[in-house]
Formats: sequence, C-alpha cells, structure tokens
Amino acid sequence: MLCPKRLTGPAGRGSVNRVKGELRCPRCGERPEPPGAWSNRWTCGRHGEVFPLAPMTTPSADFTRQLGERSEVPLWLPWPLLHGWVIGAVLHAGDDVSGVQATAVAISGPNPLGGPADLVLVAEEQGVGLGSGIAGVRGTDPGDVVKSEPHARVHAEGRPVPLWCVSGKPEHAVYVGQWDSRWLWMIWNPHTAAALLLEDLVLADLRSLGREADLLPYGTPPPWLMRRSGYDL
Repeated sequence: MLCPKRLTGPAGRGSVNRVKGELRCPRCGERPEPPGAWSNRWTCGRHGEVFPLAPMTTPSADFTRQLGERSEVPLWLPWPLLHGWVIGAVLHAGDDVSGVQATAVAISGPNPLGGPADLVLVAEEQGVGLGSGIAGVRGTDPGDVVKSEPHARVHAEGRPVPLWCVSGKPEHAVYVGQWDSRWLWMIWNPHTAAALLLEDLVLADLRSLGREADLLPYGTPPPWLMRRSGYDL
C-alpha cells in the first residue's frame, strides 16, 4: 500500500472541448443498457443496475454552476484552491428519476515532490461506485475500512472529516471518508502528491461559493481520468 500509515499536520494536457460518447457505467466505463420493459434503471452487463456517468466535457464556470443547481451531493474543492492548480474536469452520475447521485471534481497542478499532479474529489451516495471506479478499488463502497484508526483528516464545510487509506491502482494514493452520510474520496495521482494532506486541507462545496466560483481557473481533463472513465483521447 502506497499510502503512509498516518498523515498528521497542524492540529485543529491535450485540449478537449467535448468527449463525444454515450452514458457510461461509473465503475467500469462500459456502456450500460437504458431502462426498458423489465427495469426502470440503467443496467451494466458487469455491475447490474447503475447510475450512469454522463459524457465528459471541458469544464467551465457555466457548466459547474448549472450542475451545482441540480445536484444534491457536494462538488468538493480545496479552498482556497491550491496555488498553481486548475480545475480540469467535473463529472457527474445519476439518472432522470433519482437526479445527480455522484460528482467528481478533478484539479491539476504542481506536485510538492516534483512534477505534475492531479487530485480527484468524489462525493457520492452509497452504492454508486464512481469513487471506486476512478480509484481502481474493488467493490462499490469502501466497506469496513472506516472502523480502523484514520490515516489523515481534512475539514469540509466546517466539519472535520477523518480519512482512511484504501488500496487502489498502484500509481494512486486513495483516501476516503464520510460527510453527511455520503462518501468523500480523494484520489491523488501520482501517490506522492498526497503529501499535500500534511497542509491541513480545507474543502469547500462549489455550490456554496457563489460568484467566487466564476473566477476559478479551468484547464483540461487529465488523460488518465478520461481513459478510466471510458472515454478515449
């Protein structure tokens, strides 16, 4: 496991306008079958009933604001935004009946240990599987990991959130916790970028930032995230 046993701090790439494609399974990136006569849910051949992942677009202030207005789950972002980092992707999964069940905000910037880095923050209802799909974690939800001693901590909307390290793809450091009964994932690429957790990060919900969200810098999606989500470059 590439995550440190415990992180403690102070107390307390190509341009993409739109990736054309159909809805995808949030766990494996395959195309699910639409609702039909036998089920009112989208169905993945590998994972059964799913809340499909919408096609990826290059993020913008308008898109983020519109998504926030109809999302019941947060759109997490370190606040203030890390110096030199930009928003590269904003994803969401859900359907017409249940609405937005999961969001993911990807940011990119300098790795404190050298080179570039990405961080994907996922907020999701239990059972969706977007966080585990991006992170490469087996299963849909992290399971019993939250029963052990936490490895790190962030503050989200004024609340301390313990985080636990889970095993995912070897190039990532994956941390997960719970906020308001929903999963909060932090997926760092490469894993060395998780050293930023030592800085006592504070997370804000983009939905609550108001006009400040319109001034955020936007970039392009990380290529590995596009491939992981089932979209080709």
